[in-house]
Amino acid sequence: QVQLVESGGGLVQAGGSLRLSCAASGSIVSINALGWFRQAPGKQRELVAAITSGGTTNYADSVKGRFTISRANAKTVNLQMNSLKPEDTAVYYCNVVLRTGWGLGATEYWGQGTQVTVSS
Repeated sequence: QVQLVESGGGLVQAGGSLRLSCAASGSIVSINALGWFRQAPGKQRELVAAITSGGTTNYADSVKGRFTISRANAKTVNLQMNSLKPEDTAVYYCNVVLRTGWGLGATEYWGQGTQVTVSS
């Protein structure tokens, strides 16, 4: 079993900052990549940022220069969000691609989601 526990969402005024954290636990032998997606009401879920096991990062154009993804350790990923805008309001989901056994393929897991609300 694999669990992803997210924390750090909340309400903030425009221009403020929040930090999201996601910790993976359970039967994990390796992690390929960790990332954050978000879904606003009436919109599709979209990639916000991701980081690979090698440290390569990828960001949505809308958050470049404002958000930073990092790994606190092998199984924990953080998303520092600065200069937040009302359009950043969404449910943010942690996403981890990992292997639960040697010789097995990689599987994608999702967190339960954490609400981020940015007021104008």
